[in-house]
Amino acid sequence: MLSRLLTSLGLIAGLYPFSGFAAERPVVVELYTSQGCSSCPPANAYLNELSRDRRDVLPLAFHVTYWDRLGWKDPYSLQAATDRQERYGHRFGDGSYTPEIVVDGAAGLVGSHRGDVGSAIEKAKHESRTATSVSVTKTGGDQVSIQVGSGSGAGKVLLIGFDHDHTTAIGRGENSGRTLRESNIVRSVRSVGQWSGAPLQIKERFPEGQDVAVVLEAPDGQIIGASRLAGGSS
Repeated sequence: MLSRLLTSLGLIAGLYPFSGFAAERPVVVELYTSQGCSSCPPANAYLNELSRDRRDVLPLAFHVTYWDRLGWKDPYSLQAATDRQERYGHRFGDGSYTPEIVVDGAAGLVGSHRGDVGSAIEKAKHESRTATSVSVTKTGGDQVSIQVGSGSGAGKVLLIGFDHDHTTAIGRGENSGRTLRESNIVRSVRSVGQWSGAPLQIKERFPEGQDVAVVLEAPDGQIIGASRLAGGSS
């Protein structure tokens, strides 16, 4: 009986091969922030903690540009961050504001409301879609190799470069006189390929920034795969 059972299980495994993407992936937490925003430091501090303490989360700080004309030009502001948040605003119907945290591309929340964000992260861990496995490695020199596995669905492959930590003395604007310490600051975002269910390998130059993340984004904007550089970067 046991032999027949094991044989049957083996046949089932052959028909339905194990998918590597069943393993947990990090929940992507995007903070939209600016050094010119006096409401943002508490959200920045929360993202710093997530970066330090949570390996099940991929926290990324997107510094927007629309505060730059209001007294202090954020040295890390990025038009791609502003554009990305604007697309979320259209989807969620809440416009663009800071600090905003978007969890797995599915929910936008006030970035300093830790309880709400924490609940959204836990919900995403249990309910978010994961279409396939994603990994990224440094291949020597200034190159990275991105691997996207097979699966069901389609998505856009985003290569994100980010810096680990920066400390900035603010000289003007709403945070004048403060010194801000910020983690996982996004320095570049670009689309590097389209995934349509078949295994995909992409080789790209190392993006601007000290470290690398790869995000697989479904056509509806939700995150369906994510990874950061194996072992990190210095």
